[in-house]
Amino acid sequence: MTEHPSGARDDPAVARFVERLALVLTDAGIPRMPSRVFALLLATESGKATASELCEALHVSPAAISGAVRYLDHVGLIVKARDPGERRDHYEVTDDLWYEAFANRDKLMQGWIDALSEGMTAVGPATHAGRRLGQTQRFIEFLLKEMVTMRERWRAQEQDGSPG
Repeated sequence: MTEHPSGARDDPAVARFVERLALVLTDAGIPRMPSRVFALLLATESGKATASELCEALHVSPAAISGAVRYLDHVGLIVKARDPGERRDHYEVTDDLWYEAFANRDKLMQGWIDALSEGMTAVGPATHAGRRLGQTQRFIEFLLKEMVTMRERWRAQEQDGSPG
């Protein structure tokens, strides 16, 4: 993995950070190995690593890495890529990863809205269950709208270079 060019990297501190962030992510519902891989990728200077580099850095098997990167790719937290002229794939976190991760949630949330609408029709909108489903649908619609606004504000803030 490409590391900090000045050599100022404190590898034991980085290892502690990776495990600490992995625990936080695990507490949030992300499985342990994907959490460790994601934290490690965030802590690399380049933001990318091959499967063998991940195995070596985390002291785990190729099978563990395979499952972890498959999960992270599926949820949109990493991308699989190959540099021109290279024969091996690498996995990377992009500099804009959080923006992209939340932007990709729009389709997921729209699916929830559609399913909730179908559920309301099935149980009857005037029933207690129908009202609960309707309130959930309205909340998801609200979040979806607010996320668009937040992403726009984030882009403007990043372009200005000003802190939040």
